[in-house]
Amino acid sequence: MKISYYFWLLLFFCLPLSVVAQSLPDPNFNPNYIISDYDILSYGTMTAEQIQSFLVSKNSYLSNYIVTDPNNRQLMASQAIYEISQTNRVNARFILVLLQKEQGLIEAISAKQSQLDWATGYGCPDGGSCNDRWRGLWKQINSASLQFRDYLENPNLYTYKKGQTYDFSNPYSTTIKGTVQVTPTNDGTAALYNYTPHVYNGNYNFWKLWHRYFFSVAYPNGTLLQTVDEPGVWLIQNGQRRAFLAKGALVSRFDISKVITVAKGEINHYPIGAPIRFPQYSIVRSPADQLYLLVDDTKRPFADKTVFKKLGYNPEEVLLATDNDLLSYSYGEPITAEDAYPTGALLQNNKTGGVYFVQAGTKAPLPDAVFLKTRFKNKKIISTTPAKLEKYQTVQPVKFVDGDLVKIENGFTIYVAENGLLRPIISQTAFEKLGYKINNVIIISPRLFMTYQIGNSLGGSQ
Repeated sequence: MKISYYFWLLLFFCLPLSVVAQSLPDPNFNPNYIISDYDILSYGTMTAEQIQSFLVSKNSYLSNYIVTDPNNRQLMASQAIYEISQTNRVNARFILVLLQKEQGLIEAISAKQSQLDWATGYGCPDGGSCNDRWRGLWKQINSASLQFRDYLENPNLYTYKKGQTYDFSNPYSTTIKGTVQVTPTNDGTAALYNYTPHVYNGNYNFWKLWHRYFFSVAYPNGTLLQTVDEPGVWLIQNGQRRAFLAKGALVSRFDISKVITVAKGEINHYPIGAPIRFPQYSIVRSPADQLYLLVDDTKRPFADKTVFKKLGYNPEEVLLATDNDLLSYSYGEPITAEDAYPTGALLQNNKTGGVYFVQAGTKAPLPDAVFLKTRFKNKKIISTTPAKLEKYQTVQPVKFVDGDLVKIENGFTIYVAENGLLRPIISQTAFEKLGYKINNVIIISPRLFMTYQIGNSLGGSQ
């Protein structure tokens, strides 16, 4: 039912002002994981010159501000931030975000003395007056950075700890009011709540600023990442990084030529998710003696052990799996004796020539021959009758998998597939900076391209 503009206008004016004033949070915000421990403690990210350039780029009042340190030296604010970050071993980027989150000093073109005196909010408890002992920009930056280092070195000494669940009120929120339940998944996130015990707007604002200033690359689902100095490959999926515990688990599902090498800092932006232990199409036995066929991220249970035998599987192929191993797999359709293609097959209508990917009682049409050369390049096509194909329910056509790179014939823009959409990469420079390889780009027809919706662009600042 279409609701008229006048209905929404009436609803708007009938709502309490407190509700109207609130704004919805970014759906990517996860209050349980705001920043990695690495991003707080990585103190080698910026030089004094880079800090100064950053302040100048923001037209910040601090770009020309002189700080007096305890030895009565006169320092540029950027130099003070750098020296404190090195001495206290806390990321200068973290300090910069804290200065903006607490007093808006990074983007302020002018500043009150009170903003400078209480720049990081240190010694200023909610509902209480600020402790004059910590007054001044140098003391504020130094004390806050020491505080966060201690939060991470001695997490058990503080109120909020990783892995424990807390209810936070949000008395100053313009986003979401009321209580929000949070379970910090790492010490860095717990540290932020110890410093500011609210989700909205305090720690939510910190997250937004961090992503806007310094986390400009959020790789899409399906991206394979590795670092120069560490072994192993990670799969980016739903904002997490999942480690492959065996080479077979990687090569059976993904093309290793698509692995992107990045700096360690880029990897550490992502919280660690469930590892991937088993190769594609592994048959595993759970502690409850249930047999499953693993297909992508699903576990398809065998209806019973006679089905396992009837389909010709070898008991020696079965691998033992723990409940934790299987936790990240969602349940798929049960495998019955009538399931002729439990691992999926390409069936071709011998009358029309149409090709379908058949799996779990469904058939997905291939909308273009390009899929035979890419997604299904190692699968044999089986000719069959229209009558046999009728037994399978028709579902949405086959799509590119997350992480695939595509470009229209004679086009210029390269797109990344994610969640059924195509996300444009904003430029050739961005393509190269992201670490993608031109050899992995799939050339597609304009007709196929027109069947896709376009998602958010990739490669710009966020």
